[in-house]
Amino acid sequence: MDPRSFKDKIYNEFTRIGKVLSSPKRLELLDLLSQSPKSVETLSKETRMSTANTSKHLQTLLEARLVEYKREKNHVIYQLANPKVMDLLFSIKSVAEEQIADINLLREDFIVRGNELETIELEEWVNSKEDESHVLIDVRPKAEYMSVHIVGAISIPMNELNDYIRNLPKDKKVIAYCRGPYCVYATEAVELLKSEGFEAARLEAGVHEWNQYKENLTH
Repeated sequence: MDPRSFKDKIYNEFTRIGKVLSSPKRLELLDLLSQSPKSVETLSKETRMSTANTSKHLQTLLEARLVEYKREKNHVIYQLANPKVMDLLFSIKSVAEEQIADINLLREDFIVRGNELETIELEEWVNSKEDESHVLIDVRPKAEYMSVHIVGAISIPMNELNDYIRNLPKDKKVIAYCRGPYCVYATEAVELLKSEGFEAARLEAGVHEWNQYKENLTH
């Protein structure tokens, strides 16, 4: 093989990943799997795709070796094939945020709601996390909380918050977090809490940002 043929072949192999990630739905599937392993049915419900279409996208990710699966009774459970896939997702988001202004404008409008909702940065929360004047709640689905969560957080899935809300202390600020800066669950939780008379804020982070923050502290 001559040098030019080698270059052509190797870069063609690299583009296999790029082609797979050119689909918004496949990126979303990877994002969901970064929170915890999930069944095809759960992923279908989360992405509002048919089971058949979800399976087709997962097969493409499987062929690119970005995901892997196992069988549990009557379900097929998918998960990320390698922690570096999560790093890739972070890199894509980071570059996009830096280079595409519309992303931040969209998030500011839909997730942060302008100045309507109080947002707490991760470092700010870390510096006050021993303060007993607040309670931290994780509003992701229970399975994601069980897989990994911020230490000290209470699991109250968004679809259970309305029933659980009466058990929360009214004399403390309730800080909600979900899957990260682009997850709407925390926004919805804060809006509900405020409508019920609670002092509430959303944490501008999820478990990945929390873990990344801890890693940076050790370096």
